[in-house]
Amino acid sequence: MSDLLPTPRRTLCAEAEVPEGGARGFRPAPGGFTGLFAVRHGGVLRLYLNTCPHIGTPLDWAPNRFLSQDGQRIICATHGAEFAPETGMCLRGPCEGQSLEAIPFSIEDGKILVAADAGL
Repeated sequence: MSDLLPTPRRTLCAEAEVPEGGARGFRPAPGGFTGLFAVRHGGVLRLYLNTCPHIGTPLDWAPNRFLSQDGQRIICATHGAEFAPETGMCLRGPCEGQSLEAIPFSIEDGKILVAADAGL
């Protein structure tokens, strides 16, 4: 998490909208192609680019559906690759050893903020 984001910035959602053991996806920035997603695991909020390092497809198979049934892994909808929520590292699948791209963010007044061009 970064408290020194460049300006301009954009608000994704209220921090409280990403529950423990849950994830939430966000549309791309205006003019962008790739969205973002937030996941809260072990009490820590993390933000990643919504793209599998294997072939670049979005991870979610339905809106806001990023996690395994038990909430312990991020799952790629295309090939079933499994990622550790706390690091973004692929633990199993065609991109094993590669990582999701972490996105810097800050929390201000209870809202998740990112650089306006995050994900471009």
